[in-house]
Amino acid sequence: MEFSGIHHVSALTASAKRNYHFYTEILGMRLVKKSVNQDSPDMYHLFYADEMGRPGTDLTFFEMLGVGQTYRGNNSISLTGLRVPDDEALKYWVERFEHYQVKHQGLTEQLGRQVIFFEDPEGQRLMLVSDQNNQGVAAGIPWDKSPVPQKYGITGLGPIRLTIPELALSERVLTRVMGFRHVGRYPAYQEGQAEVEVYQTGQGGTGAEVHLEVRNDLSKEKPGRGSVHHVAFRVKDEQQLKLWYERIKEERMPNSGLIDRYYFKSLYFREPNGILYELATDEPGFTTDEPVESLGESLALPPFLEGKRSAIEAQLAPIK
Repeated sequence: MEFSGIHHVSALTASAKRNYHFYTEILGMRLVKKSVNQDSPDMYHLFYADEMGRPGTDLTFFEMLGVGQTYRGNNSISLTGLRVPDDEALKYWVERFEHYQVKHQGLTEQLGRQVIFFEDPEGQRLMLVSDQNNQGVAAGIPWDKSPVPQKYGITGLGPIRLTIPELALSERVLTRVMGFRHVGRYPAYQEGQAEVEVYQTGQGGTGAEVHLEVRNDLSKEKPGRGSVHHVAFRVKDEQQLKLWYERIKEERMPNSGLIDRYYFKSLYFREPNGILYELATDEPGFTTDEPVESLGESLALPPFLEGKRSAIEAQLAPIK
């Protein structure tokens, strides 16, 4: 069994409206699904992705009104990568970030790739990474109606960084349980700390990487707006997901059991350093209840919430 790469990343926002503006108007991603948190339907769940919401391109946000700031620290998903086609695209993004006054660190290099570290208005830590020489998992296709030219657009999720207090615990789960392989390392972000260890799954490349940053100088993160809730990895179908469920049970890891999220089937579990993982199927996808042409234009609800539509819509403020 092997994952195909990263499926999606889910984070927190205090304002769906401001979040929608940044990710669609500034980053040029497409809102492919405007829905609600299935476990708490009084809050938005927004899904941004490529032209049709392909697995591996999806960055999602739960709106939590009034949530406080994030106090950054250990036991966290501390960086989300976003792929762009090539080095030329990154030059465009530097200019765009300057124009829109987006906090960024300019062009730099990581693992021989050109990257830009930046933040959204709530302090969500992000990185654009060039796929100039990527030989791994295929990227998505940016939406041709985006305000960002398609040739420079975001094509999917890139490397995910975990900040943890102890390497061995997370490494064991990644390699011995989940089948990731160690492929390299790079210098620490902070002087005096250990090098960052890099792991890949499936075909590898930018869309299938997890970076482990070990920090002995941080307390545990207190999540809030701008923090990441969980990262999900791609499973081919429900049959494969059931096999993963058995594997996680064999390891005696507490888990959610199989859950039907309507757009995909899921399994959640928390690894020993406190990182929440989700395993999610590629099928059936976001076009199961909306045509590609009108994705994200109206509130989409799974069948078990459809009967509560009027009450749910009454609680949600417009985002446009």
